Amino acid sequence: MIDESANAARPSAQEAIPALLEKHGGLIYSLGQRMCGSHEGAQDLVQETFLRAFKSWHQFEGRADPATWLYKIAVRACQRLKRPRAGQPQHMLAFDELLPESEKEIVTLADAAETPLEEVMRHEAYAHVEQALAQLPAEFRLALVLKEIADFSVAEVARILNLKEATVKTRVHRGRLLLRKTLAEKLPKRAAPPHEHAKRACLDLLHAKQQALDRGVEFPLQAGELCAHCSALFATLDLAREACLQLRHAELPQAVRKMLLEEFHANDERRA
Repeated sequence: MIDESANAARPSAQEAIPALLEKHGGLIYSLGQRMCGSHEGAQDLVQETFLRAFKSWHQFEGRADPATWLYKIAVRACQRLKRPRAGQPQHMLAFDELLPESEKEIVTLADAAETPLEEVMRHEAYAHVEQALAQLPAEFRLALVLKEIADFSVAEVARILNLKEATVKTRVHRGRLLLRKTLAEKLPKRAAPPHEHAKRACLDLLHAKQQALDRGVEFPLQAGELCAHCSALFATLDLAREACLQLRHAELPQAVRKMLLEEFHANDERRA
């Protein structure tokens, strides 16, 4: 994320919070949709986050990125507003249960040059990822949303959630694998060939792939250099990541933006 605290002169709340609303309002609305499960809950989250930010701007000392400070407020608001839904899972599957080791089929994905039918299938895959995201235990979902949708680094997510970076990585890595597992159930498959490498070698490659996703860099090996199992696994991880990036393009409802700007203006008048 860009360090917005580099400005020498610290702006007032009347300048800073509307600017943060324009830059992050849509993303925090998207976070609310993922965490609260409804448009109404997402709107409540945006309103509470930015009203609290406006009222507490004087407490922001300017040593950190305002975005990190803002999302800390959003996470606290989310935790207050979020109510567990009936049937919502409370525990993540064990790591071994998230691996495709015992699957008798592997996913087959289209190349970059897609037909109209393949494009439809890809958009359906995005919908499957969104549904799978909603089924993650809340603590895993929040870490994954901040990392994959809000596009914070692991270190920034750790600061926002007041967690160790290792804990964030565990939650993000397992969350990705569960999204992949759910997505793989919906995609075309073919019979899995015999394993070409030892399990340890494939686990090492998976760890390297997750690290590359964490850093937002290309994985150094191409599909042709991987065994069929690793190639299919990594392709579905990439598709799940692509789907998460699509979810960040949420538009903040104009009515919510208008209400907040009016409230900021009213606060100015009350202080005058």
